[in-house]
Amino acid sequence: MTSATVEPKKSERDKEVGMLSSIASNARQYGIVGALIVIVLVFEVLTGGVLLKPNSFVSLIQQNAYVIILAIGMVMVIIATHIDLSVGSLVAFIGGVCALLMERQGMNWVLAIVVSLVVGLLVGVWQGFWVAYVGIPGFITTLAGMLIFRGLATVIVGESVPITSSAFRGIARNYLPNILMFWGPFDGLTIVLGLLCIAAFAWAQISRRRKAAKVGLATEPMSLTIGKIVIASVVIAFVTYLLASSGNADQGGTPIMLVIVAVLVLVYNFILTRTVFGRHVYAVGGNRKAAILSGIDSRRVDFTLYIHMGFLSAVAAVCMLSRLASATAQAGMEFEMDAIAACFIGGTAVTGGIGTIPGAVVGAFVMGVINQGLSIMGVDTAIVKTIKGLVLLVAVAIDIMSKRKKS
Repeated sequence: MTSATVEPKKSERDKEVGMLSSIASNARQYGIVGALIVIVLVFEVLTGGVLLKPNSFVSLIQQNAYVIILAIGMVMVIIATHIDLSVGSLVAFIGGVCALLMERQGMNWVLAIVVSLVVGLLVGVWQGFWVAYVGIPGFITTLAGMLIFRGLATVIVGESVPITSSAFRGIARNYLPNILMFWGPFDGLTIVLGLLCIAAFAWAQISRRRKAAKVGLATEPMSLTIGKIVIASVVIAFVTYLLASSGNADQGGTPIMLVIVAVLVLVYNFILTRTVFGRHVYAVGGNRKAAILSGIDSRRVDFTLYIHMGFLSAVAAVCMLSRLASATAQAGMEFEMDAIAACFIGGTAVTGGIGTIPGAVVGAFVMGVINQGLSIMGVDTAIVKTIKGLVLLVAVAIDIMSKRKKS
């Protein structure tokens, strides 16, 4: 009788402890997402509802795509205890090369993009060689790269090189063709893509839980999994509504820039979490000496990381050039600061070994919402930089204090 009455209470207590421990172990990630939601709601109120208007939201994506693209590569570099200060200058330099190929050499815009990506890879090889095989710290190597490529951009571009190709400019300005027609006032293709995203997220969460249970690992409570699926579904559905109702019958829906960013996020998240190279990046960042003793070629990991960073810098350069429709030597100023800040705000550890691409994406959106919201409110640029600096400082301070508490 007594055991029958005590056992259910113990089971309920175990479930409660399991829930609390699961939340505590992922408190940093949940806190970042929660902070983003709070910031969005605050600026939605302060801007009088302008921030989350459909066209404003599309503008937010198009204006901050470069930060997300650069943050994807930057988070991997920081996890491995390096840094890259040259990405802003690379955006200007590679953007200038792409513009000159199209406007001065008459090259087809698709071929010009391919050449630009190859240039980015070659720059990554150049910087990776100095870091990995010569042993110059990444900070010094990329600081030199920042000066070198900004100087080269100034030499080859001059004042500016305007882009005349409407097809190239459409990369940043156009949307996916609405092959499913409009469903009332909404873009049909966008609605279908939104529903697929919800289904994919739910499947990923349930699949991960099943795999963990299959190999005997501890799983989070089902109620927590369902809660995450519900919250994510609401957010995705709202974003889908904003995108599907943006524009007009001729132009609107899912921006091409969003598709590019989404593909890069999915591919690189897979590389970082599901491949041997990704495990090596975390191992090197967590304890380089132990990784070397276990047989990991740390120099090859560092070399490959900077190649990826060069490639992503080239992608960001193409996207930025398409959006601005003109190459200038001043393009990309402080882009490296935005990318680094996005990583740290997104939970990447200052000391390396910890970080995720989804976290960096959330951090980039935090920076983007602050920029967009303050811009709508008409706040001076200097004040915007001050606030962004304070946000970065607080994010890093929280990371350091949480580590001290765990110690």
